[in-house]
This record gives sequence, structure tokens and C-alpha cells, in this order.
Amino acid sequence: MDDQASLPGDHPDLQLPEPGRKHGAISVQVGAEVDLPRLISTLTDAGAEIVAINTFPPPRRSPEVARVFDFETRNLEGPEAAALVAGLPGVIRAEPRATLGQIFGKRVIVIGGGAQVAQVTLGAVSEADRHNLRGERISVDTIALVGEQEIAGAVRAVADLPRAHILVLAGSIMGGDITVAVRELQQAGIPVVALNMAGSVPDAADLVVSDPVQAGTMAVMAIASTARFTLDRQRGRRY
Repeated sequence: MDDQASLPGDHPDLQLPEPGRKHGAISVQVGAEVDLPRLISTLTDAGAEIVAINTFPPPRRSPEVARVFDFETRNLEGPEAAALVAGLPGVIRAEPRATLGQIFGKRVIVIGGGAQVAQVTLGAVSEADRHNLRGERISVDTIALVGEQEIAGAVRAVADLPRAHILVLAGSIMGGDITVAVRELQQAGIPVVALNMAGSVPDAADLVVSDPVQAGTMAVMAIASTARFTLDRQRGRRY
């Protein structure tokens, strides 16, 4: 998989594999007596850079398991990491797995009104399929929201979403605090595509596209390594 190693503005996305660099993930089922700091230090002492830790409830029909921890690492592959922690006190089972970046890759986030979101998603999914057949991994996530504060909050939260590489705002009118949130997100290195709508959001967006299907298509093209398209040459334009 030939994934881009960084977001626009040279912000590295640590959860995406980089060519020539080890990247791994493990799922660790633990009992109540597990020493989490020791679990973490065992990985870091082996040279791993831990880029993500997620915790989940125990699986059903496993009463001996108290929690499940998923670790994603750089500089240490999954099988090696699993072997390191398998013998630690409190560890019941440690298994390597594919990273979420290897499975889902870069993410296109679509926020706005339901009808427009559906059309943007149609274009994004269709275009992602074309690139994924050529070795990319691009996924599309959506949420339909109404209200300035609700949408502004969701826009700001995109900066915290793992592997989010571009946002599409799909609506009829957006401005005010949403525009402020758009500029904050751009400062975090994530570009914004907007539909041609009323309000001040189109003036702040990196690219404005009137047709929602085309907006989804161009958003995917902007982050795909297998596309000859860059926002740097399109920034500020309206189509």
C-alpha cells in the first residue's frame, strides 16, 4: 500500500504505515491484576513508539478477561510485540492484528445536511472504490447534523479523529462559528472542501464545489496517492 505519510502542511499521520518503516498492532486480553505501566514500558523499552492505545470491554464468554487493550506501534511489528508482552503478569492472551491504518487507511469525513451528505458520500465512495482497487485504502465517514454549534463542534472534533485527511461540509447555509472551526481545522493540517452554499464557510474553504457528487469525488482525489490531483493548485477556486 502506497500511503501518503503526512497530512497537508507536513503534519505526520502516525497511524498510517510508511514505506520502509515497521508498523504493527496487537490485541491484549488481560485480567484484573495486569500492570498496565509495565505493559507499556515493555513495548517502549524494545524500541516501539506507541501511537495509539484503545481499551474495550471483555469479550463475551470470557469471564477471566477484565479488559482488552489494543496497541498500535511504530518501529515494532505485531508478532514481535505480541511475543514480548505475552508472558507478563495478568496477560491472558496477546495476538498481532492488522492496524486500522492498514485496514481503513485515510478517512474522508462528511458533515452537513442529510440529503447533501448522501450525495457527497455517493461521489466519495465511488471514487474511493476506484483508487482502492489500485492499492489505496480510503474510507468515508459521515454524520448528518443540524445547528451552528452542533456542526462547529463536529468540525473541531475532526482534528482528533485518527487518520482523518480531509473534511467535506455539505449543506445549504453555514457560517459564524462553523467558519471559525474550519479555520482552526485548517491550522491543524486538514483541508476543507465545501459545497457552494450561503454563508461564510465557502470563503474559508480550500475548495468549493457546487455539485455534491463531484465534491465527494474531488475530496478523495485530493488525498489519494494514486490520483494526479492536488489541492495546492486548486485552493480558493470554485467549481
